[in-house]
Amino acid sequence: MAGKLTTHVLDTAQGCPAKQMTIELWSIELDGERQLLKTIHTNKDGRTDTPLLADEELKTGIYELIFSVGDYFTKHIDNLPQPAFLDRVPLQFGIADPNSHYHVPLLVSPWSYSTYRGS
Repeated sequence: MAGKLTTHVLDTAQGCPAKQMTIELWSIELDGERQLLKTIHTNKDGRTDTPLLADEELKTGIYELIFSVGDYFTKHIDNLPQPAFLDRVPLQFGIADPNSHYHVPLLVSPWSYSTYRGS
């Protein structure tokens, strides 16, 4: 069974999926060197159209998703203070089993966020 990495962003301030949010996916080496793997956008359901990584792309290691929440909320909520309280939200996590499904959702408002390993 091949693994995959997916994400889902929910806008908890407005009670809806966060559509058209920019997300960067980075790999992080043990020496701290970072490599940008891709930049993607969420669809109308707050998900990406395809897995972020799948099959042989998904390897054991450290990864980071950076969610551009400041840009997203500036476009969707009027009269937010500037600069934004949250701008780029980084979530760093480890992939231990590349044959598993790693789902990394983000629940976010202009003032807070939470995440967990989903299914």
